[in-house]
Amino acid sequence: MTRLQIINELKKYFDIRELVCPHTYNKFGDKSWQFLDTELLDVLLVLRMDILKVPLTINNYHKGLDKTQRGLRCNICQLVKEKTLDNEIYLTAHGNGAGLDIIPSGMTAEQGRKKIKSLKALLPYPVRLEKDVTWIHIDIYDYCNGNKINYF
Repeated sequence: MTRLQIINELKKYFDIRELVCPHTYNKFGDKSWQFLDTELLDVLLVLRMDILKVPLTINNYHKGLDKTQRGLRCNICQLVKEKTLDNEIYLTAHGNGAGLDIIPSGMTAEQGRKKIKSLKALLPYPVRLEKDVTWIHIDIYDYCNGNKINYF
């Protein structure tokens, strides 16, 4: 699929505000898709349609809820800004449009990670999964070691 086809398919499941921080959406609106890596979008589509097959929550942009830094994080998002002010390097996949924190509906994060592992052949690109957290962090940083999934 082309990038445009992937985005059009994802729009059936996600509003762009679920994938980028409010700062980005407020400045760029629906053009915010441009900041998300095509490989990440392809992985997200495969997770939603073919692997997990359940609704996925990333950012929750609805009024009154505070989950806003689980997709793309810009330079003024709190997590990024704090690291910069502390003079710490922070090369998070979230800041590069290459990572997401996902809550799958109807299953725990560990169940989701196990399902991803069991169906890893469906992943279009190698991914990293974060271990021992209550969400599924997935990104497309590739260790170039031949593994479809790397854990950190």
